[in-house]
Amino acid sequence: MDRQAIFGYGETKKESLCVRCRGFMALCGRRVCPILVKAKTYLDLKNIRDSIAGSAPPAVFVGSYGYPRVIAGPLIPPLIGDTMVMDSEKWLGLGFDDILRYRFQLIRSKSVIDIASAREPSGVLEKVQEMVLSDRPVDAEATFEKKPDSRVAFSMREAPAGPSAELKSFSVIDNPSVPAAVDRVTSDTDYKAAPAVLDLFKCNIDQRQITRLFSVGLLGEKNSRRLVPTGWSITAVDDIIGRGLIEKVKCYPTVDKYQVFSAEALANNVCVLLMPTPWMFEGLELWHISAPNWHVDSDYELYDGRKDYASSLAGAYYAARLPVAEHLYSIRRQAGAIAFMEVLNDWIPLGVWRFRELAKEALSRPPQPFDTLEEALKELEKRLRSPIRPWLEASRLYRLTKEQKLLSDFF
Repeated sequence: MDRQAIFGYGETKKESLCVRCRGFMALCGRRVCPILVKAKTYLDLKNIRDSIAGSAPPAVFVGSYGYPRVIAGPLIPPLIGDTMVMDSEKWLGLGFDDILRYRFQLIRSKSVIDIASAREPSGVLEKVQEMVLSDRPVDAEATFEKKPDSRVAFSMREAPAGPSAELKSFSVIDNPSVPAAVDRVTSDTDYKAAPAVLDLFKCNIDQRQITRLFSVGLLGEKNSRRLVPTGWSITAVDDIIGRGLIEKVKCYPTVDKYQVFSAEALANNVCVLLMPTPWMFEGLELWHISAPNWHVDSDYELYDGRKDYASSLAGAYYAARLPVAEHLYSIRRQAGAIAFMEVLNDWIPLGVWRFRELAKEALSRPPQPFDTLEEALKELEKRLRSPIRPWLEASRLYRLTKEQKLLSDFF
């Protein structure tokens, strides 16, 4: 089958062959999946039986299949010690092998749970919620209906996870280390979820922990608490924090020059263009597999924000927008911004965190300033790994900026 015929666009179709194949359909044409070979190397299933004891990061997975009755459970490695790196998403300095080694050692424990049970948790869910409160690894034990299988899971939004098994029993061995802010916010059953997310972010609670709390139904008013699939939680938290910061950014003066930033890692390249305009944002995404036609997907918002979901880029849009808002808030300026997100051919699906962390890395570096848009685009052309023309043809904000007249143009 032609590779382009397999590969589509849009949130549900725009998946790498790894995501669609999961190592078992041989869509890439190879008889042996190199990712599955690595998985079996990193975790010798001969040593894993129908029970496990280890230090949970603490990580949890909540699926979307079967919603509102979903498959959920803790992720536990057969290791004791500091395992936080396995679920930290602070992985830009690592290679694919290191990340896959960490993620494939996490055993996915699975139970079918109704989302509404988060309001009055019991059994496995009650213990999972207790574990997720912690900001440090939690020693835990689990027994399974049978030995975990060798399949690993890939997703567009989430980091990959290792073998899975149906959960028979689960227990938390030690006392979780719960930050005061987490205890305060999760205990308040009259506190709406969005303000609670922003409150935790302002208290410097790690965003990964906020996402876990949101996913297992520990945030929000009591009657509204529910389990939220992990992929949805990631995007929801990115969106909530981003919108909160953007409202503050709009009160600041604009940057005075065009600025170009970039960072590249893990077969992804992110460039950010800041423009001396009021707040607006656009995410552009190009997959090198679309060559030579160079298809670019786009979602954007103007000063008043979006009224609907960014369906073309989905979670990648909100993951890239958040670091831009954080950067502008930190320098007390506002700007128009375009994020150029490239996915190279040797990419492996790791989740949308890579766009968030690459944009953060790019914006942490000194900017290259320019007086004109044309000069900035020449610099971008050097930093992109694909022709700039398809990017500009797909960009609504580029056309708007080119056509819009500023007051300074009349003097």
